[in-house]
Amino acid sequence: MKEEELDNYIHRDLTWLDFNYRVLQEAKDKSLPLLERVKFMAIYSSNLDEFFRVRVANHRNIMRASKKTKKELEFAPENILKEILKKVNRQQEEISNIFETQFIPELEQNGIRVLRRLDLNEEQKVFVEEYFNQYLLPFVQPVLLVEDKIKPFLNNASLYLAIHLRDKANDKVNYAIVKIPSDQLDRFIILPSSEEQFHDLILLDDIVRHCVKWIFPGFDIIDTYSIKLTRDAELYIDDEYSGDLIAKIKHSLNKRQVGPASRLVYDREMDKPFLKYLIKVFDLGEFDLLPEGRYHNNFDFFKFPDFGNKHLTNIAFPPLPYAELEGNDIFEAITANDHLLHVPYQSYEAVVNFFEQAAKDPNVTHIKIVQYRVAKISRIMNALLEAIRLGKHVSAFIEVKARFDEEANLKWGETLENAGVNVYYSIPGIKVHAKMAIVRRIEDSKPNIYAYMSTGNFHEDTAKIYSDVGIFTKDPRITNEVTRLFSFLETQKKPSHDFEHLLVGKFGMKEKLIQLIRNEVKNAKNGHEALIFLKLNSLQDPMMIDELYKASSAGVKIKLIIRGICSLQPGIPGLSENIEAISIVDRFLEHARILIFFNKGKRDIYISSADWMVRNLDHRIETVVPIYDEKIRETLLDLVRIQLSDNVKARLIHYEKNNNYKSDNDDLAIRSQTETYYYMKRLNESKVEEIPEIEED
Repeated sequence: MKEEELDNYIHRDLTWLDFNYRVLQEAKDKSLPLLERVKFMAIYSSNLDEFFRVRVANHRNIMRASKKTKKELEFAPENILKEILKKVNRQQEEISNIFETQFIPELEQNGIRVLRRLDLNEEQKVFVEEYFNQYLLPFVQPVLLVEDKIKPFLNNASLYLAIHLRDKANDKVNYAIVKIPSDQLDRFIILPSSEEQFHDLILLDDIVRHCVKWIFPGFDIIDTYSIKLTRDAELYIDDEYSGDLIAKIKHSLNKRQVGPASRLVYDREMDKPFLKYLIKVFDLGEFDLLPEGRYHNNFDFFKFPDFGNKHLTNIAFPPLPYAELEGNDIFEAITANDHLLHVPYQSYEAVVNFFEQAAKDPNVTHIKIVQYRVAKISRIMNALLEAIRLGKHVSAFIEVKARFDEEANLKWGETLENAGVNVYYSIPGIKVHAKMAIVRRIEDSKPNIYAYMSTGNFHEDTAKIYSDVGIFTKDPRITNEVTRLFSFLETQKKPSHDFEHLLVGKFGMKEKLIQLIRNEVKNAKNGHEALIFLKLNSLQDPMMIDELYKASSAGVKIKLIIRGICSLQPGIPGLSENIEAISIVDRFLEHARILIFFNKGKRDIYISSADWMVRNLDHRIETVVPIYDEKIRETLLDLVRIQLSDNVKARLIHYEKNNNYKSDNDDLAIRSQTETYYYMKRLNESKVEEIPEIEED
């Protein structure tokens, strides 16, 4: 990328922090039930931990590279790290303030008191001390620090109490650490309460604080501060083109928890001499430090007790049954017409039923699936095992390079292999990210192929919170090409024919996407209406961004819904003034990818497994699936219109007004996820109301 172009392109990690700030905005949104806001604080914290373990660790490693290597980079890693820490520090101050000034008082107003050690009454002190002796004492692992001599190893992301103490015998200042065993025990301990209107609890951290004097009987405790260290979590496989890839990944997994430090999180109230001492003990640099509040590992707040206060949580949206696909014969239903499934609004039972019926159906001969991420307890995987038991041919392609799911995928692979499933593992140098499965069934003495193509993984748990779309189809235009793609995954032999309907990563997908954009440019220049709609998780690929900028300059109207990374900057006069972009963060994680190209009114509509990132478009097997069924096309258009109308949870992505809530002149509040649920409910009941057409321009 040329230097003058960098001003129009935001580094992926800085724009990711903008996304995580949108999560933090949800924690601040007082229109949400209180415990839902607490949950968003947990999501923010969990996101940030992974970000430091992977992305920040990556920048630190780049900084160690040679000067020649760093000269070839578009962004200096030192500058990116400085910007990252500046943004994160601001956000950390904000989230600490939210916790102390909003969550704690509002919880108390709702009868839940989070007490510190100095707030305890005598009964509660006795309870806390007995709890410490009975449960915590075996885990606290006290270590007295001795500079240059004792450098204890801190477990990744574990909580510790750093203690400033004075030796009673010689008045000498000392430092120590003890572990807060939140990995072994519940973080939130319910206390006895003498006041009926209150539920009292205390964090495990403060129980250790209260009792730490017993661990160091010869010392006076001056002060205590919580700390944690996160470690580099990336898997480094130097040569993925040779050797046993599975063995390399297993070996790297063993190193993940002992990787180099990528961040020391510490209480910002810690005095500077103590912090300097810890920096020296743990051999840390200026980019390794992140101040937070009194408590860390806020992702533990996912498990914060609600004490039965249902008014503090969201109104339930129970998944809607899809009767046609959950009935007696799913294959008959798919033969009649294609079906669109939109989870979590509709039940994932349809997908599970697809595999369970295929396993038991005597006419089914083959089942094939790509496994990228899968639930620990999975009916889908159990259906594959049942199919093998009943004599069917089952094959599974397992991507063992799915970050943080490598170990789980390897275990499932071994289970399937041991049962007789033909298991195929990662292709060296490429990730397989396509979400697809096929079933071969003999009907009237002829084989027919049924396919399920999705934007999300075959994961029964995430299907409850990730918003994804998928289609069941028997259309040979799709199924023939999906079958051909499975053959490639199993043999690694290049398909003999081009893909005419599917767009497939590593087989011309990126080039075809560029053609679709340029076709709109051509139409605009010829005086035709030209429109592009993209709903993606991430938009980062510089080449694709440049194509969108050129399209905007040519007069193509472009509407984007981008959940996370968006390196493109909309709204710049003369460059991206025809591009409008929003991001929606709400109760469900927006995960579906939908692409629409106007094409002189014909509307080319696709669902996709791929985001527009370099890694997806250049280094992965992905699928972009055309939608031919007219009813499904109309439904997808309706769903897109609903999301574009959101004026409650939509934030602007804009070069000047980034993360401002979208506003319009409509007095009617439209929260797209709520509207979508009731739209799908009406659709299920075959009573769909007409949705007003949104102006295309």
